[in-house]
Amino acid sequence: MKRTLIKHVLASTEYGSTVMVAGWVRTRRDSKGGFSFLEINDGSAFSGLQIIVPGELDNYESDVLRLTIGSAVAVEGELVESPGAGQSVEVHAARVRAFGFADPEEYPLQKKRISFEKLRELAHLRARTNTFGAVARVRNALAYATHKFYQERDFLYLHTPMITSSDAEGAGEMFQVTTLDLAAPPRLDGEVDYSEDFFGKPTYLTVSGQLGAETYALALDRVYTFGPTFRAENSNTRRHLAEFWMIEPEVAFADLADNADLAEDYVRYLFRYILDRCSDDLEFFNKWVDDGLLARLASITDTDFERITYTEAVEVLEKADAEFEYPVNWGADLQSEHERYLTEVAYGKPLIVTDYPADIKAFYMRRNDDGKTVAAMDVLVPSVGEIVGGSQREERHDVLLDSIRAKGLPEEHYWWYLDLRRFGSVPHSGFGLGFGRLVQFATGMQNIRDVIPFPRTPNSAEF
Repeated sequence: MKRTLIKHVLASTEYGSTVMVAGWVRTRRDSKGGFSFLEINDGSAFSGLQIIVPGELDNYESDVLRLTIGSAVAVEGELVESPGAGQSVEVHAARVRAFGFADPEEYPLQKKRISFEKLRELAHLRARTNTFGAVARVRNALAYATHKFYQERDFLYLHTPMITSSDAEGAGEMFQVTTLDLAAPPRLDGEVDYSEDFFGKPTYLTVSGQLGAETYALALDRVYTFGPTFRAENSNTRRHLAEFWMIEPEVAFADLADNADLAEDYVRYLFRYILDRCSDDLEFFNKWVDDGLLARLASITDTDFERITYTEAVEVLEKADAEFEYPVNWGADLQSEHERYLTEVAYGKPLIVTDYPADIKAFYMRRNDDGKTVAAMDVLVPSVGEIVGGSQREERHDVLLDSIRAKGLPEEHYWWYLDLRRFGSVPHSGFGLGFGRLVQFATGMQNIRDVIPFPRTPNSAEF
């Protein structure tokens, strides 16, 4: 018989029909009347399914009474309307098959409340908990909504390389990729001879798919990437990972205002989508993780984002009646505490901050006429701060070359990028959205390590 996912069984009204379900035991209670109540969950929905198991089954004592939290079972039985509160259906079992038992003395998820820190040590099992199952479902919904949003707007999904010789950000925090013998690398004139390496030059794991995406946007009009990126930043904050996923659209014939419109539409679309389709999971987060979550998500879907310049933001922060750990002055990058003050206190809504100082932004951002700022933008949201960073790209060859030189970057690494400005250059724009921070915001989870299945951080690559 074909198995049915629990989420479909919970929504069914075909009482009297026979169904087969399977999953992992959440609870087992035995009645003095000679039958047992099982709650099983297969991860397809937040709620589990109640199973009534009669003691007359042949394997009741040998299997059913051995089932404990974490055991895996399949059940075939009749779907009936449930008389109990909080559930609409239950299954009266005709057959129960035990696949794998979980010794309650050793299974580590026996306690109802286990700290997130401890669960990071159990990343191979934590998806079985309510919290991390819900995170996975919301993350999946946001990923699906991302593709849906861009496909509906005629974007082409592009796979950019994970191995690169170019540093898109110019920060130098990249993981090197090599096949050389690290104990005895080949040398030439005292330096490592990379001509003998696999690619014949130094290569790294990419920090961004943007530069590659630009090449296709300048041929196919609008593209987006959605893939893993890497940064060798030795940071242990709740906002940083060494491996993370980025969504990066690039659009030809688009200026900074077009870029901001796209980012706002995209963020609002995502939250509408999960509010419509992940209600059980979001209600759980609102109850147990962040009691302002649902109101915050709903407000974003209904509110136009405020747009201010970086200079205006600094003026607001300088006048703020608040103690900041990091000083505020024109020319310094905005810190998370500044971004949260702006969104949570000063404006009480999401912001799009534009026109940042050129000195603190990447080389590829378009220079403004004032000579001091670039056509950059960040989308800031309450609780998290920056969730989107983007810009209008510099389309003028000579200005871009000057920026590469001013940042001290090797020109020879960007010859192909400069070619795009020599042959049919057009104004174009794009942005990057850190998917982990998006999931953080959408769930209220405080640490980014808890919204990705297997977090990669300094000294942590266990699974």
